[in-house]
Amino acid sequence: MRQSMRFAPVLLLAALLWAVPPAHAQQDSAPGPWQTYDTSDGEWRSYAGDIGGKKYSPLDQIDADNFADLELAWEWTSVDHRVSKTTPGGGEWWAPLDAVVEALVAETPNLYRTGHLPSPTGFQATPLMVGGVLYFNTPLSQGVAVDAETGETLWVFNPKSYEEGTTTMTGTWRQRGVAYWTDGEDDERIFWGTGNGYLVCVDAKTGQPCADFGPNGSGMVDAMNGVPRANRGERDYLNALLYGIHSPPIVVRDRVIHGSHVADRRITKEAIPGWVRAWDVRTGEHAWDFHTVPNSADEFGADTWLNQSWRYSGNANVWSMLAGDNELGHVYLPTGTTTNDYYGADRLGDNLFSETLIAVDVETGEREWHFQAVHHGLWDYDFPTHPNLVDVVVDGRPIKAIAQVSKQGFVYVFDRVTGDPIWPIEERPVPTETNMPGEVPSPTQPFPTKPAPFDYQGVTIDDLVDFTPEVRQMAIEAVEGFRLGPLFTPLDRPIEGVTRGTIMRPPDGGTAGWAGAAVDPETGMLYIPSRNQATVIPLYEPDPALGATVAYTHGAPEDERLARRGAIRDSPQMPQGLPLLKPPYSRMTAIDLNTGEHAWWVPTGNGDRYRNHPRLRHLNLPPLGGDNGSNGPLLTKTLLIYCLTAGGTNNGPRIVAYDKTDGTELASVDLPSGAIGTPMTYLLDGRQYIALTVGGGPRLVAFALPERHSNP
Repeated sequence: MRQSMRFAPVLLLAALLWAVPPAHAQQDSAPGPWQTYDTSDGEWRSYAGDIGGKKYSPLDQIDADNFADLELAWEWTSVDHRVSKTTPGGGEWWAPLDAVVEALVAETPNLYRTGHLPSPTGFQATPLMVGGVLYFNTPLSQGVAVDAETGETLWVFNPKSYEEGTTTMTGTWRQRGVAYWTDGEDDERIFWGTGNGYLVCVDAKTGQPCADFGPNGSGMVDAMNGVPRANRGERDYLNALLYGIHSPPIVVRDRVIHGSHVADRRITKEAIPGWVRAWDVRTGEHAWDFHTVPNSADEFGADTWLNQSWRYSGNANVWSMLAGDNELGHVYLPTGTTTNDYYGADRLGDNLFSETLIAVDVETGEREWHFQAVHHGLWDYDFPTHPNLVDVVVDGRPIKAIAQVSKQGFVYVFDRVTGDPIWPIEERPVPTETNMPGEVPSPTQPFPTKPAPFDYQGVTIDDLVDFTPEVRQMAIEAVEGFRLGPLFTPLDRPIEGVTRGTIMRPPDGGTAGWAGAAVDPETGMLYIPSRNQATVIPLYEPDPALGATVAYTHGAPEDERLARRGAIRDSPQMPQGLPLLKPPYSRMTAIDLNTGEHAWWVPTGNGDRYRNHPRLRHLNLPPLGGDNGSNGPLLTKTLLIYCLTAGGTNNGPRIVAYDKTDGTELASVDLPSGAIGTPMTYLLDGRQYIALTVGGGPRLVAFALPERHSNP
C-alpha cells in the first residue's frame, strides 16, 4: 500500500498576501445577519446572487437596445501562473508555476498524479461583488479580491493546497467560488474550500486569516477531520487525493456550510462518505454534520442499505452548490450518487441519502424533509447543481417553492417548507434486466407529472438522426450491438460477441450541468440550458493487485490500461463527425413554475459544425443547437444572458442576450475566449457591469457600456 503523504498545517500560515487599498470608498451596503443576500442594491453577495440560487439581478441599464454596445471594461489574468513554495527555513521562494511544481516534485517525486500537475485552467468561479470589490478563488485554491471598477488586485491569500498533491480526480484543479458573511458592522469575512480539504476564512478587507476562526489563529479548519475513512494525505490507486472542496460554501444565518468532492472512480467498495458539514462563521467551531450515508444502524435510512453496506460505502456527497432560506432556517442539500457510481451489487437497496434533495435545519443539522430522485443509482445521475428557490402562485395558492433540475432532464418542484410535491411525482416501473453479476436494480423510479422533461430521455431507433436516408442508415449501423432503451435502463457490461453495452441518454454528465438554471422572482419563470448527448459507460474488472475490492468499476483510464482486465472501450461512432441523434443538440427551456408548463424552448446556437458538414451543407436545416458551453444563465430585469461557444466573429465564442418572454436572440458580443464560469452582474458608481471567467489565461473579464450610456 502506498504510504500516506502528510501535509504540515503550519505551511498554510505562510500565505501569499497582498494588501492594496481600493481605488474608491467601499459602499455602505453590507447586509445584516440572517438577511437574504439579494441583489436589489446592485451587489452580488452569493454565488447565485442570493442564497436561493436565482442568478437574478433587477438591474436594467444594459438592455436589448444597447447590449451590442458592450465593451471590455477590464480584464484580470490569473495569479496561479506565478506562485511560491515554503523554503526549509520558513521563507517563500517565488517562481513561475511550472518551476515551483518542478521543485516540489524534486523534493517529493510521487507528489502528483501522472499527467495531472497543478494547472490554472479550471477557472470556473463566479465572483461576488460587495462594497466595490470582487471576491473569488482560483483553481489552485487561492482567494482573491480585485477592484470592481478597474480589475486591480487588492489582495491574494494562498493556502498552498498544491503542496499536498493532485486534487481528487472528480474535481481536479478547479474552483467555483467563495462565500461572504458580515455581522452588519465591521466584521466581513470570505470563505472558500481548498482542493485538499480545508475551509478558509479571511478578512474581506485585508485578506488576512481570521485569527478567531479555527485552531491556532490559522483562519482555517480541516474539513476532513472527523469524517469516516478520510485520512489526510491518503491517495487513490492513481495517486490523487481522495477529498477536496471545489464548490463554494454557503452562509445561512450564522453557519457556513459546505459539501465536498470525493473520489468516485474507485476500485474499492470502501470510500469516504460525503457528509455535509457546518461551522460557526465567527469561531470555526464545528456545528453539525449531515450524514448523507448513515453512520449507525439506528440512523434514518440505514435500512435502505442491505447487509449494512453503509458501513463501508461512501460519496453521496454534495459536490455542487447548495441553497438556503434564512427566514425558514433551512439549507437545501442536492446529493450525488454513492459508490460505486455504476455498480451497486455491494450496496443493494435504495441507498438513502444518495441522489436526494434534503432540507436541513441550519441550526441543528436535523432533517426537515427529503426526496430521493433515483433509487439505488446506477447511472451517476447526481443532482448536478443547486436548487432554485422562488415564490409562486399555483391554482390561486401562494407557495414558497423549490425547483431542482436534474441530470436526467426532470425538474422536481416542492413546497420548500413542507417538502410536499407541488405536482404529483409517480413511482413508475422501469427496466431491471442486466448482465451485471449480483446487481438488483430498483423496479420503480420517480417520474414528475409536471413539468415535462426539458430534454430528451432514453434512446430508441426512432431517435437516430434522419437528415438524409444515407445518414440515417449510418446511424442505424453505428448502434448495432448496443442496448437501447428508456430512461433508467440498467447498464450492461460489454461482452464480446454478445453486447457492446448500454447507450445511456442523458449521459452521466447529464442534460443539465453543474452551472444549473436561473429563476426570475418576478414571474416564477425557470430558465434551463441543456444538452442532448448520449454515452456508453465502459465497465471492467479492476485488478485486485491494485487493491481492488469491487468486482466491477468504470473508466479504464489510460495509465491503468495494462492492469485492467476485460475492459472493452466502445461507443457508437458516426463517420466524419456526423451526429448520431436527432437535434437539437443543446437548448434553452423556459418553464412557468406557477403552472408547471413549458413556456418556450429554443436551440442554443446554429450548430454550424454540423450544418457545414459535406454531407449536410446542401440541406436547409433549422438551427441545430450544440453551441452551449458549461456556464449557466444570468437574468436581469429585461434579459436572459448566456454564453455560447460559437457564432461570434470568425465563429468564435460570444455572450448572448435573449428575450426572456420567447427566447428570441436579441444581440451578442464577442468574448476574448470561451466562457468557463457563469456570468454575474453588478452596479458600481452608476455603471452596470457583467463579469465572467474565460479561457486564454485564464482571465476574469468585465464588460460595461461606454461611459456615455451610463447613468450620471
